[in-house]
Amino acid sequence: MQAQRQLLIVEDDDAFARTLARSFERRGYEVLRASCLAEVKGLLQTHRPAYAVVDLKLASGDSGLACVQDLQAHDPDMVIVVLTGYASIATAVEAIKLGARHYLAKPANTDDIEAAFSRVEGDTDVELTERTTSIKTLEWERIHETLAETGFNISETARRLGMHRRTLARKLEKQRVK
Repeated sequence: MQAQRQLLIVEDDDAFARTLARSFERRGYEVLRASCLAEVKGLLQTHRPAYAVVDLKLASGDSGLACVQDLQAHDPDMVIVVLTGYASIATAVEAIKLGARHYLAKPANTDDIEAAFSRVEGDTDVELTERTTSIKTLEWERIHETLAETGFNISETARRLGMHRRTLARKLEKQRVK
């Protein structure tokens, strides 16, 4: 299989990763899978994928943003798409700054991801909304901005935001996007 069709999926949800891998394999990709940053580093020693789909929040406690940074450092030409159920403006901005080509909120399918691989430039035709931002949305974005700053360390994020760690954990669970 050609290296240019090699895809790395970094996802800790095994069922979702398997489904995504099968779908990309049917499209002619050679798929590699990892569920944490250590596995990514191990795979990069022997493989050079051209594409990567990275989950933002991994169960191992690793940050998808750290994966994006390592993948970009390994190969600046790699096309990286961040896929997350925890979408926020702060993490989207950081993912793009670190080298991701695109940032998609779950649920996203193979068509969405493959389209994101081929997008090189921004889209000026994206509809601008007139909706004002709610206090809850502002709070959610501030929490995620601080999470990104702390490398997704819940205790440090709670300290910086001046709230109890359990309160922060409840807020994160309440707002979870599936």
